[in-house]
This record gives sequence, structure tokens and C-alpha cells, in this order.
Amino acid sequence: MKKTFQLHIEGKNRDRVLEAIKHEIRKYIKRERGRPVPAGADFWDFDCKFGRTEETAEVAHLAALIGLIDGVAREGGAQFYVEILAKGGHRQARPAQVAEEGEGGDTIDANNVKDAD
Repeated sequence: MKKTFQLHIEGKNRDRVLEAIKHEIRKYIKRERGRPVPAGADFWDFDCKFGRTEETAEVAHLAALIGLIDGVAREGGAQFYVEILAKGGHRQARPAQVAEEGEGGDTIDANNVKDAD
């Protein structure tokens, strides 16, 4: 999806236009995630760009898109550009957490668990 959205449409409430845009973006993402994942990939990943115009668009994280859209709306911007491209992603293992002594972390050491009988 590569699209420039207009926030000012004559005869329509600005807030409703904003909500319709957010709905369209969420619907696109949901539709793309529903497609079969390409061979060799684990999940759908998205490359996103956001800006006031296509020329000024910068790379953005998918989770930050709605916040960026709200920011443009708060500032009174008339339009913004969104680019969302789906690609196959590969999951990477998280590094193991090491619990340090004296730290009240959420890590449980399997050797120190006592039976509750």
C-alpha cells in the first residue's frame, strides 16, 4: 500500500475521516497477514514509511504508524503519506536472560524450585 491520505474532505467530519483512514490501514494489514506465508518465512513482516509527502517519508515501525497519524491530525496537517509493504520475516531466538543475585527479576531458576507437597 502506497497512498497519500487527505484529512480535509469537504462535507465530511475530520474525525470520521481520520477513523476511516486508520480502519483502512488496519484492514490492509489484517488482509496481508491472512495470506499464506512465503516459503522459508515464519511470519509476515512489514516495511513502513511515513511522512507528510511521499518525498519526505521516512522509515517508521508498524506499531508507531497510528501514533504518527494522530500526531499529524493534532498538528492540523491536511495530508500524509503511508507506505506499507509486506515481506516474509524470520523469527530469531531471544538471548537467554541471566538472573543476577540480589536482583528481583522475574526469572525462575529451575534448580531452586521446591516441591509444594
